[in-house]
Amino acid sequence: MSKARFGPAGNAASFAAAGYKKSEDAPAWLAAMGLTAYEYQCGRGVHCGEQTARKIGAAAAQHGIAMSIHAPYFINLSSEEHERMEKNIAYVLDTARLAVLMGATRMVVHCGGQGKLTRDRAMQNSHINVRNIMRALDEAHLTGCTVCLETMGKQSVLGSAEEVLELIAADERLLPCIDFGHLNCRTGGGMSTREDVAHLFGVMEKTIGVERTRVLHAHFSHIEYNAKGEVRHLTFADTVFGPDFTPVAQEAAARGYTPTFICESAGTQAEDAVTMMQIFQKETEK
Repeated sequence: MSKARFGPAGNAASFAAAGYKKSEDAPAWLAAMGLTAYEYQCGRGVHCGEQTARKIGAAAAQHGIAMSIHAPYFINLSSEEHERMEKNIAYVLDTARLAVLMGATRMVVHCGGQGKLTRDRAMQNSHINVRNIMRALDEAHLTGCTVCLETMGKQSVLGSAEEVLELIAADERLLPCIDFGHLNCRTGGGMSTREDVAHLFGVMEKTIGVERTRVLHAHFSHIEYNAKGEVRHLTFADTVFGPDFTPVAQEAAARGYTPTFICESAGTQAEDAVTMMQIFQKETEK
């Protein structure tokens, strides 16, 4: 990947407003906006049919759109229940099969809740679950889609930057999905300055290396939060909660990073992704 890519998570409200009904039309629509990435959402389950997936993949290839895919939210890597561990694997395998049809090269996976477990026990279980998932992908010959573990927005859920990076460091094939909005929520606004971003990138480079850090997968949106963390996703019209994308763009551009930035704004994710792209381009031209 030679340059940063930008695109939305799922379809913005304006996509339907323009008369489009099928996700296979999204790549052409996004390319016309100047965007270069698209994350297909399977958060509530893998329900896309083979024919539709192939059409989306063909359209993405035709229009230069890098595809990624979000695995179901039901995954809980911290669980030690046998049935849940087996379901984790099944959800990832189903997502990986769909990724092949769509030409998606990155799969975003949530970590999961701590529940009644200690934090240490939940992390131990997460290491085991990640190893089981990677083994299952190997055995199924579904290794073409990189698993990206996501930082999470609620403090009761595994997914701090340090926790995700610890899991990523255990297998060089993994990548982080750094959700800057989530990290801002779980730290009470601690991802709001360029110094905050620089510190995060420094920790990442030290923990997983410069090469994996510079091609990180990233989610970005303004998100409302309270004392417990994330409440709800907002749009860039929000001026209260943030975080601001400019510090992220400044530090990533200064370091020569080429991430994939997926915007998760509430309904304006395509338009806000364009704004992010424009901010990043200005920083790279300095």
